[in-house]
Amino acid sequence: MSLAIDTEQLQITFVNADETTLTISLSDGRRLSLPLEWYPRLKHGTPAERNNWRVIGRGEGVHWPDLDEDLSLEGFLAGRKSGESKSSLKAWLTARGKSKHRR
Repeated sequence: MSLAIDTEQLQITFVNADETTLTISLSDGRRLSLPLEWYPRLKHGTPAERNNWRVIGRGEGVHWPDLDEDLSLEGFLAGRKSGESKSSLKAWLTARGKSKHRR
């Protein structure tokens, strides 16, 4: 059995990320609160980086340019954690550390 999620009429309208929680506001008035631990790039970002986001598509996703992260409404609704591998995250953190020292 699969769970079909109809996101055609639903849009992300606002995003907020604090130290522990990612909150997604939706066009139908719902708010989803998800553990920031599920999204390592957001967890490792600064408050300014986490809150520098933009809605992509027709409200079907969110992009964080400073963190090179894209997450989907469908994934949020399904309760999906980040699919990034540990090796990919490690490489990103290493590159991030090097680029921060150059600033």
